[in-house]
Amino acid sequence: MKSLFYQSAKGYCYNSDSIFLYRFARDFKIKGNVLDIGCGVGVLSILLAKDFKAKFYAVEKQEMMYKYALKNFDVNRVNVDIKNCDFKDYNIDVKFDFIISNPPFYKVDKHQSPNISKNIARYEHHLPLNLLITKVSKLLKPKGYFIFCYDASYLDEILLNLKNNSLQAEFIKFVHSKANKEAKIVMITARKSSNSVCKVLAPLIVFNDNNEYTNEAKEAFKLADTYSIKAEFEES
Repeated sequence: MKSLFYQSAKGYCYNSDSIFLYRFARDFKIKGNVLDIGCGVGVLSILLAKDFKAKFYAVEKQEMMYKYALKNFDVNRVNVDIKNCDFKDYNIDVKFDFIISNPPFYKVDKHQSPNISKNIARYEHHLPLNLLITKVSKLLKPKGYFIFCYDASYLDEILLNLKNNSLQAEFIKFVHSKANKEAKIVMITARKSSNSVCKVLAPLIVFNDNNEYTNEAKEAFKLADTYSIKAEFEES
């Protein structure tokens, strides 16, 4: 069944990163308590909740994104326990089997967006990598999973922070726009207190030489089966 997402035309809009992360996470048989960090309009939570019987939680810093997420949870008929707060301030008496996130990961530069919504959703200083991973580790159950995507150029820093917080990267998958281009995104499944050897999976190539989506990219979009409506909430 198609998933419907309301989102703002003025703020940050979800993109293919969330769709590819959903497809990546789907292979790990989501169950138990699941937390979506920085859920935005609720894409990951909704898509995974339709595929797996689990208890979903979410946290979203931006009030407007939070409102869209509530709307989207309702129209898609999924139950998600969502809190409107900064993840750094998120407190809950629950330990999680899975934590998923498409966090802000772009480095701050002179070209960053002046749009507050887009800025918070994109730039890593709003949720620094070390703070993200440290808190994730504290919220995970023993042997719990952290599934996320990030800027591939941060890989050495990501692996160091994971190791320093008792998290082992078990699976790594790079995302390339084309086969001859550098990886821009890396998707990682890390597990708490794991001794498993890390496996680097075949990369996801998004476009072929004819600038058409590859079969793997098409499969991800087909599985997600999303439809977006851009609309603004009226001010109360």
